Amino acid sequence: MLRIIIWALLALYLLVVGLWPAALTPISLAFAGAGAVLAVIPGPVLLAVAVTAWLKHRPAPAKPVTA
Repeated sequence: MLRIIIWALLALYLLVVGLWPAALTPISLAFAGAGAVLAVIPGPVLLAVAVTAWLKHRPAPAKPVTA
């Protein structure tokens, strides 16, 4: 029984070690591309867009409860 568990763990380890870098590559490339795009846009423009989005979608003020 122990031999079967060891073989299964070895197979799982080899799958994870072998497939993890290949599965991670598209994700890391997407983050690199997003970082490159954000690096091109000036900081004040990003701040203006963030403030505009917050003002447009800010939560409504709470109404007082009257009983």
